[in-house]
Amino acid sequence: MDIAVIPVPVPEGSNIILGQTHFIKTVEDLYEVIAGAVPGAKFGVAFTEASGPCLVRVEGNDGELRTAAASALEAIGAGHVFCVYLRNAFPVNVLNQIKACPEVCRIFCATANPLEVIVASTGQGRGVLGVVDGFPPKGVETDADRGERKEFLRKIGYKL
Repeated sequence: MDIAVIPVPVPEGSNIILGQTHFIKTVEDLYEVIAGAVPGAKFGVAFTEASGPCLVRVEGNDGELRTAAASALEAIGAGHVFCVYLRNAFPVNVLNQIKACPEVCRIFCATANPLEVIVASTGQGRGVLGVVDGFPPKGVETDADRGERKEFLRKIGYKL
């Protein structure tokens, strides 16, 4: 078995949701979930088949994000993985609906941070072991940091 670290770019102004799923209709179901949850969201969804033609299936309403999602999954190279890139929405707006999608098995991450995917390769194929999401902690927040966090959440409309 070989282990590799695959950098996955996050296009400017977007977030990524990366997960594992199990059925060809995932790409269409995730399209419906996102389009129904956040009107005006721009997104690209890709899904890798793990049998049959083993294609990267792609949907979405934004060409750049569709291409980015397909490219990310080609680089990862593992079957039954999905990738969603979002703009004009945050993962928190769609994550519960995505988790409730019957085909979705797990979520590896939902982030706008730099992302690395840890992949194992065997004689059969590749599988995602986990992710490195962003950077390590630099310390514990102070009262000033706490105030900035609370102010930021109110600025973007997530708290009163």
